[in-house]
Amino acid sequence: MSLSGSRKKGRKFINTIPTDSAGFGAMLPILKEYSNNKEENTPKIPLGPFKTDISIFDTPPKSGLRVTWVGHSSLLIEIDGICILTDPVWSQRVSFSQSFGPKRFFQPPIALSELPKIDVIISSHDHYDHLDKATIKYFAGKNIPFICSLGVCDYLEEWGVDKGIIHEVDWGDSVMIGNCNITAAPARHFSGRGLTHRDETLWSSFVIKGPEHNIYFGADSGYSPDFAAIGEAFGPFDLTMLEIGAYGKYWPDIHMGPDNASNAHLDLKGNIMMGIHWGTFNLAPHAWYEPAERLVKYAEEKNIQLLLPEPGKPTEVAPLVSNWWKAFMS
Repeated sequence: MSLSGSRKKGRKFINTIPTDSAGFGAMLPILKEYSNNKEENTPKIPLGPFKTDISIFDTPPKSGLRVTWVGHSSLLIEIDGICILTDPVWSQRVSFSQSFGPKRFFQPPIALSELPKIDVIISSHDHYDHLDKATIKYFAGKNIPFICSLGVCDYLEEWGVDKGIIHEVDWGDSVMIGNCNITAAPARHFSGRGLTHRDETLWSSFVIKGPEHNIYFGADSGYSPDFAAIGEAFGPFDLTMLEIGAYGKYWPDIHMGPDNASNAHLDLKGNIMMGIHWGTFNLAPHAWYEPAERLVKYAEEKNIQLLLPEPGKPTEVAPLVSNWWKAFMS
């Protein structure tokens, strides 16, 4: 395993350990599982509306660290004087078409035009639920720097982002934004936006270290020894933001679920854990609220402090389980 540089086999990037990314061979079992599924994948009670009080952004966070969960893996992170936007997705569907595909459960709680000044945008990998063409096009021409994994820059440039403000990073590469050092780290995942060109761009997680705070944005990853190595090299972390949703029995290597995500938090030497990548799109067979419900249980068992804020609510980083989802459980 390496924290300093990804590996390739021919044109394709590969994970640090052998990984089954649930390709063509898993398609039939997955389709069968969906057809027999009885879980509430999509909320029966419409979620929201949620609305961000944008006046809060006029005052810097007292602690120096505040997070607004826009939904899924889209986070507005205020840390030590800079503002970071991760994997921004504002479109209605995460698909190659806005006519079909997974549709969002609630409208973005803050309009793109209402966002505070963004110092940098992080694009972890090229999947539709993390890299949204329409949203990227909105930011094109606005002179906001991007940090992206190897190869993802081609999409950004195609959609109008100036090449001169794109920082394309391999695992181990760092970029200074203000007083914060942002370092790409391994993740256990895959890439591709269609049936061809799979794994020809890189996927990454990110360590964000400022003068006062040290946090980890996990993006998408299955469980692996990488987390312990990242914890040793860069931890401890004030906050870990880890995916807890979109897990299934046919793809355990590429998505963790709440149990392994909480184990990853411990490996990372995290203080507070925030669950992301859930409650926004129907991407897996489990009930839409199950990731949060299970995470709360595992956190109690493992003595983990959680941050689970309401969508769109700017929240100083401190232990908080808002239980917002319970109002919408049928």
